[in-house]
Amino acid sequence: MTTSAPARERIPFIMRDLAARYLPAGDLHEGETALAKIVAEREDPFLVLISTILSQRTRDEMTERASRQLFAKYDTPEAIANADPANLVRLIQPVGFYRQKALQIQNVSRVLLDQYRGTVPGTYEELIALPQVGPKTANCVLVYGFGEPRIPTDTHVHRVSNRLGLVRTKTPEKTEQRLMKTVPKEFWLHINELFIRFGKDICRPIGPRCEACSFTSFCRYYRTVFAPKRHRLDQDRRKRSPGRKASRSMASK
Repeated sequence: MTTSAPARERIPFIMRDLAARYLPAGDLHEGETALAKIVAEREDPFLVLISTILSQRTRDEMTERASRQLFAKYDTPEAIANADPANLVRLIQPVGFYRQKALQIQNVSRVLLDQYRGTVPGTYEELIALPQVGPKTANCVLVYGFGEPRIPTDTHVHRVSNRLGLVRTKTPEKTEQRLMKTVPKEFWLHINELFIRFGKDICRPIGPRCEACSFTSFCRYYRTVFAPKRHRLDQDRRKRSPGRKASRSMASK
């Protein structure tokens, strides 16, 4: 399903509003996600690659903690490839599926050494061919590691895009494809950072803070879910109001 013209027209407003709120300087070095913090401290595509693998099915806070612990001791392909697997497991334990991920980051480090002399390749096609690297990971490396405009699409980006009505898709992969067709390329570099921040701050998975949102006038979720639900709750509250019952009782006398 294509994105409507009104939805495309709203994208610049959405992106500028979120940029003013979360990234006023327009610099990913000032971002608050785990990947942005890694870039701010050390501009190294390899660290972005490893952190993105660690981030899979893991909260951002745990990704940051595990990454810091790991990179304090092992921060190159050579170091991780030759590390004792038990040490890797211990250091990345804050993330989910840490035993599998310890094997994964060691495997991808060895492939980088064997095929790319320890250097992370800078094209989508080469990245996607690496073990444990899917579309989201490849795009994260390109955005945060190389500064190349792409649209990494995680659960936050997928949820926010569908709630706002920018897309109507079932999977993050479909969301990425649709967004790349409809979002002007000038916004690609920051969309992941901004939508993640917005998705954690306002457009939460459970209990979204619609009252603090700038987009309720056109948000599909607000119009079809939040507002009708709030209306029903208000009606129920009025029906249960003791004052209302008392006034009806007085009127009947």
